[in-house]
Amino acid sequence: MLIRTLIGLVVVVSLAFWALFLSPRPPNTTDPAILAGDGSTVNYCELPVLDGGGKMAADIPKGNTPGCSYTHFPLPILAQCTEPLVEGADDIRGLWQEVDGGHVERIEQCGRRVVITSSGVVHDYGPNSTLGENTNDTEGVVFRVGDRAFCPRTSASMIWNKSVLDFHVFGWGPVVVRRYLDTDQLVWEYINGSVTTMNRICRLPADAKYPKR
Repeated sequence: MLIRTLIGLVVVVSLAFWALFLSPRPPNTTDPAILAGDGSTVNYCELPVLDGGGKMAADIPKGNTPGCSYTHFPLPILAQCTEPLVEGADDIRGLWQEVDGGHVERIEQCGRRVVITSSGVVHDYGPNSTLGENTNDTEGVVFRVGDRAFCPRTSASMIWNKSVLDFHVFGWGPVVVRRYLDTDQLVWEYINGSVTTMNRICRLPADAKYPKR
């Protein structure tokens, strides 16, 4: 009985490891020019006008993290999108930095679509022209074996709930992250109870251009 239990445990752990670290990622349909471009050159206090006069969210290919991490902070994915925000969404677009000068993230929005770029990864949720709506991505490098990096798969939806952006794990699961505005600051609440407060900034700090490895 004990041997069967141990064998079953090994099988379960092996399958979980494969699903997290080895299962195939979706194709990366991000415009190569966006990944090659330099996002540190952008003034993030000058936001696109969402007047519906140009591209809609569904006209733009989905963004994904290349491999386990981008090599440098890319250009905005939704720069050409002009679709007005949906009812119930707050405008949290821009570049944000943790109040103590640490974490930096860029948030893009148009229509129902939200793209968050930070720390080597790109999470893109909503209507697009190439893949599904949920983010289907990674949380960045967790460990390395030789020259190979291993990064866990993640999937989530980003749903507006009375001006609060809720992240539902797998798209249908519980809320694991909440983002919302508190006056002029962006607040990020995580499921473990931790809270991060961020201030708006216009330019990418030099130490945020390249992800830490």
